[in-house]
Amino acid sequence: MISKIKSFQRKKLKNGITVLFEKRELPVVSLSITNQFGASHETSEIKGIAHFMEHLLFTGTKTRTHEDISREIEKRGGILNAFTSQDATSYLFKLPSKHVFVGLDILSDMLKNSTFNHEKFEKEKKVIIEEIKMYHDSPQRHIFDKILECLYEKPFGEGIIGSEKTIPSLKRDFVFSYFKKRYLQGNYIVTIVGDADFEKVCNYLEKNFKSENAKLETPKIIKKNSNYMEEREGLDQAHFVFAIHAPFATDKKIHALEVLDAYLANGMSSQLFLEIRERRGLAYAVKSSIEVEKNYSHYTIYVGTMKKAVPEVKKLILQGFQNVKKMTEKDLKEAKERVIGLIDVNSEESLNIMNELVFHEVSTGDALNYYKKEEEIRKVTLKEVKSLAKISSYSTAAIVPK
Repeated sequence: MISKIKSFQRKKLKNGITVLFEKRELPVVSLSITNQFGASHETSEIKGIAHFMEHLLFTGTKTRTHEDISREIEKRGGILNAFTSQDATSYLFKLPSKHVFVGLDILSDMLKNSTFNHEKFEKEKKVIIEEIKMYHDSPQRHIFDKILECLYEKPFGEGIIGSEKTIPSLKRDFVFSYFKKRYLQGNYIVTIVGDADFEKVCNYLEKNFKSENAKLETPKIIKKNSNYMEEREGLDQAHFVFAIHAPFATDKKIHALEVLDAYLANGMSSQLFLEIRERRGLAYAVKSSIEVEKNYSHYTIYVGTMKKAVPEVKKLILQGFQNVKKMTEKDLKEAKERVIGLIDVNSEESLNIMNELVFHEVSTGDALNYYKKEEEIRKVTLKEVKSLAKISSYSTAAIVPK
């Protein structure tokens, strides 16, 4: 990672924007502009507004239609996208390097000149309602919304996308006013990975964005543990998630969790994959995930299984945590190498690194911490991993055939 640190630059501009840059020689650039406002900043009454605003920025500006926005990127072979997380909303493109300022012009226009056209506003409500239905109708996706509800009290536990109650109730003038108050240019993080002129990009950002920032208040996030069970017609498979609260991104223990995950549930050689799928044939999919941002963190294990096997799967997961006490120094070394190897493999894609830098900047306050991950992983001890595996509380969610 030392060579990558040498190719990394971080700069705070006079207007408050933070610029992150990893230089690469391949003539391609991935760039994002991230606003440090997301679903965790919402109250129950307006749940989904951050995600809704993300959609609206693609519907048109004072000089560009939706078609213009997408065509100007795609006709140059590029990718244009966005995402809303709990703590941030990010707008991004990937383009040949020679077109970097074309992409910047488009993102800048979207962020500064979106009109929130009344007709488009009402149409986009319908689009999001269909998106909500789509996620609900996919139990493998919907189960993760339910486990969030089991881990956190409202409003945080209500998820990112909103509901069929909150989205229709949003009014255009309120949302536009809310956007102006929450999209403050001095709070932006601009992240570039690829072949670009760092100083020219910084000069562009200084020229085109004004200085304005304010601290955004986050409603108190209250943890809990509960269980959810839903029976649904038309299913052949049960979808089960086991979850625990986890260390925050600023806690060194998060690295011990990454090592624990590599040993316990991540990949086909993990203990739970071998036990649940290979030895007992109870599932096709056994997957794990660490969800962590600035204000929250949790660890989930998903299993797609038979309805009658759900209690056994839960028991096997709990036993898996208990069996971590048998983990050896050899196991520890292998788990560390897996985590470090995955960092290297994922680094091939510039979009992955761009997002990693954003999340580390938002959640830890310094994107440089991303490049220190390998060093921190190597410091993890067997005692730390075993201690983290001693869980006393957890949540579960299941959607099963009726």
